[in-house]
Amino acid sequence: MQFSRRTLLAAVPALAAAAAAADTAERALGRADAPVSVMEFYSLTCPHCAAFHRETFPRVKADLIDTGKLRFVFYDFPLDQVALTAAMVARSLPPERYEPFIGALLSSQDRWAFARGVNSTEELARMAALAGLPREAFNKAIADTELKTSILQRQSEAQKTYGVDSTPSFVFNGPGANNRRESGAIGYDAFTRAVTAAAG
Repeated sequence: MQFSRRTLLAAVPALAAAAAAADTAERALGRADAPVSVMEFYSLTCPHCAAFHRETFPRVKADLIDTGKLRFVFYDFPLDQVALTAAMVARSLPPERYEPFIGALLSSQDRWAFARGVNSTEELARMAALAGLPREAFNKAIADTELKTSILQRQSEAQKTYGVDSTPSFVFNGPGANNRRESGAIGYDAFTRAVTAAAG
């Protein structure tokens, strides 16, 4: 999905100190010393991101991440306010619950993000409760301005550093690649070729 909503980035204060207090810890799967790493820049309201996680990611996890060949790093790149709110909720969960939660959100986009007459915030609260985040903590998460600033700051940095302008975008690094970017809901074969090229 092409990134065209500039209003979110316009809300980023030029106060790096404020963002520093928020949770910017890496959310990743795989060995820290894996020969190849990939950063996925994704939005929780992006249908192409949902397609990748539904059709490609399970095999990537089984064949590449779980076998120690790849470290997969998640980067929030929200395309709208709903995605930003969802990203803030996901970041407020314990790190080990992050990937299962975003997987649940991506697989059920039609129910919580796009369904007619649905209050997306209430749907997020319901799903967060199932993931172990009570309503009081949920309300605190979506009101956390430092966390919001942190996510938007990193999104802006991704645009400047890696040229990310659409989701999903993948940046591969390894002996054979330095910040090689691929975009779109690429299939398993194409993803594997990019990993092999990055491995040198």
